[in-house]
Amino acid sequence: MRMIDLIEKKREGYPLTAEEIRFFVEGVTKESIPDYQISALLMAIYFQGMNEEETALLTSYMANSGETVDLRPIPGKKVDKHSTGGVGDKISLIVGPLVASMGVPVAKMSGRGLGHTGGTLDKLESIPGFRISLSRDEFIQTVKEVGLSIVGQTGNLVPADKKLYALRDVTATVESIPLIASSVMSKKLASGADAILLDVKVGSGAFMKKEEDARRLAEWMVKIGNRLGKKTVAVLTNMDQPLGFEVGNGNEIKEVIQVLKGETIPDLREISLTLASHMAVLGEAFTDLEQARLSVEKSLDTGEALEYFRRFIEAQGGDPSIIEDPEKLPTASYHTEVFAERNGYITKINAEKVGLTAMRLGAGREKKEDQIDHAAGVTLRKKIGNPVRRGEPLGILHSNRKPDRETLALFQSSFQIEEKSPEPSPFVYGVIE
Repeated sequence: MRMIDLIEKKREGYPLTAEEIRFFVEGVTKESIPDYQISALLMAIYFQGMNEEETALLTSYMANSGETVDLRPIPGKKVDKHSTGGVGDKISLIVGPLVASMGVPVAKMSGRGLGHTGGTLDKLESIPGFRISLSRDEFIQTVKEVGLSIVGQTGNLVPADKKLYALRDVTATVESIPLIASSVMSKKLASGADAILLDVKVGSGAFMKKEEDARRLAEWMVKIGNRLGKKTVAVLTNMDQPLGFEVGNGNEIKEVIQVLKGETIPDLREISLTLASHMAVLGEAFTDLEQARLSVEKSLDTGEALEYFRRFIEAQGGDPSIIEDPEKLPTASYHTEVFAERNGYITKINAEKVGLTAMRLGAGREKKEDQIDHAAGVTLRKKIGNPVRRGEPLGILHSNRKPDRETLALFQSSFQIEEKSPEPSPFVYGVIE
């Protein structure tokens, strides 16, 4: 089999066979195919696409290109959650304890943030002493004892995807539905869960800016998951403004604690309850979504989920006293307010710009090797629909170095102020099963 024949075949729009896709993935993993030929096939796929069978085969071979996680020693139906990435997205840290409190084990491998999107691992590392690296036995034992563990991905999990993503990133082939779907789902399959819940973000802070594009991606991932024997559900959620009021790492942990203590932050609460309800049904704790919703809501309001969060922190070496004293989390030296320049209503907040502001302050990475400042971040004082007067603060920038003029201007430009209040948008756009 020759790589040039696969490139030519896909260039002409023909589907690849199982043997050809296996040959390609093995060649990528073993580095026996040169980058220029891999890139050529990626570009052909970008333009010609892949059908459902091709995408499922690519996903399956990629999932098995390296180590896989065996979660069978953990009793019960294990459910994993994946977010396509956003700004202020601390949902996993609320949903995890909620689902665990329903008796559904959550064994989750997460990633780090890059660019304007935050990473769950970076947020957790702002908790003093917290360990995101556990041995396989420690990981499984923590899930058995606590019902929840979140760790970093192992180095050899889906190596084919690491190679392909690096090349897609530099060859303008990232925005391909089959390639995105196979990348996401291969990691979820290799992580060993029995069922998968996908949080597909839509809006200015998301990878998919338009609802129709996000829906198409969600449909593909759900089809692939179900085709490969994993019950999969996708929820389309609003990312047209940052989630909650905090963007960063330490400050997002503070907001997680607020929500788990029962404070109503509308978007965080609604999206978390929706996702947790679906995960509880996927985990077979309930057969009825409404009953699941009532139970997870009760867990949130009574403090039961907060207790699971405490046990989770303690089990992974973190200091659980941050729950009573959030000031133990990292705190920045500078707190710079940015003010509105006119009266009116907030009609839009460009979440990507807010995320880039936080990155420039030190809360995120422009390059993978950049160091995170866990104290840096942004606190929003206004959300879409809020009235604002000239001179009122739009938000506060937290940093350990004084923010420069460009960063202040970037944050201020995130807000659109008009004379009339906008129509409210839903937090959840729909569910794909």
